Amino acid sequence: MKVVIFGSGGVGGYFGGRLAHAGEHVTFIARGEHLKAIQRNGLKVSSVHGDFLIHPAQATDSTESIGYVDLIILATKAWQLDSAIEQIRPLMGENTAILPLLNGMEHIDILVSAFGKEHVLGGLCRISTFVEGAGHIRHMGIQPIISFGELDNTRTKRIEAIYKMFSKLENITTEIPADIHTAMWEKFILISSTSGVGAVSRMPINQCRDIPEFRNMLIQAMYETANLARAHGASIAGDLVDGIMKRIDATPTGMLTSMQKDIMEGRPSELDNQIGAVIRMGKIVNIPTPTHEKIYAELLPLEQKARGIK
Repeated sequence: MKVVIFGSGGVGGYFGGRLAHAGEHVTFIARGEHLKAIQRNGLKVSSVHGDFLIHPAQATDSTESIGYVDLIILATKAWQLDSAIEQIRPLMGENTAILPLLNGMEHIDILVSAFGKEHVLGGLCRISTFVEGAGHIRHMGIQPIISFGELDNTRTKRIEAIYKMFSKLENITTEIPADIHTAMWEKFILISSTSGVGAVSRMPINQCRDIPEFRNMLIQAMYETANLARAHGASIAGDLVDGIMKRIDATPTGMLTSMQKDIMEGRPSELDNQIGAVIRMGKIVNIPTPTHEKIYAELLPLEQKARGIK
C-alpha cells in the first residue's frame, strides 16, 4: 500500500514512522527544518516501547512529486485543513482514501465536500506524542490506539486492508468501531474538555482534576458535548462521562493536550476547532454550551495574540 503521511508532527510522525519501520511504502509530507532533518538524517522516534530510526526516509514538501497514492493519513492541526486540502489534490486517484486523525468533528463534512464521501474515512487516535526536535518524534507513556471506518460503517476491502496494515504493528491497538461517528464523538467529548480546562488552568490534567472548581468545569464541559453528540445522532451512553472521569483520574502525571501546549507556549491553537466548534454546533441544534462559552471567552485573547490579531 502506498501511504502518504500529511502532517509529520507528533501523531503523523509516530504512526508513519511505525509503518515505515514495518516495511510499508511511506512518504512523509513535512516542511522547514523538520523536513530538512528528515531528509538528511532520517526520522527518529523515541518511544517507551523502543526507539528506532527511519533512514533513509522518503520526505518532501511537494505533493505534486509523488503521484496518486492508496492512503493519505491526514494528521495536521485542524486549523490547517483548508491549505492541506489544496496540497492533497495531486495525490488523489480514483481509489485514494483519506484517513483523518484530526481533533474535532467539523472536518469530516469539509473533506467530504472537497473530495466526495467515497474518498473519506472516519478516524481517530489516542496517543501522547510531540516533536522533540527537527526530525525527532517523542512518544510518551500512553498506549497508542488508532480507530477508523467507512462513514456508513460498512466493512469494505480497503478498511480490511488498512486494518491488516496497522494490526501487524506491535504495541498499537487497532480498532474498527461498530459506529465510527459515535467513536469520534466519544473522543471529542474527552479532548475538547481536557484541552479547554487544561488551557484555562495552565496545569497538567493530574493537577487540575484534583481542584474542585476545575474538576466540575471538566465534568460540565463533557456533559455539554455529550448532549451535543446525542443531538447529532451519536449513541452516547448515559454513563460515558463517569467512565471518562475514571480514565482521567488514572492519567499519569504531567500530561498536557496539544491545544493546551500551543496556548501556553503562545502558538496558534485549535481553540476554534474544538471549543468554538462545540459552541457553533450547539447553536445549530439548540444545545446550551455555557461552560465552553466561558472557556472560549477566557482563551480567545491569547489565541488572537498568537495569531497577531489586534
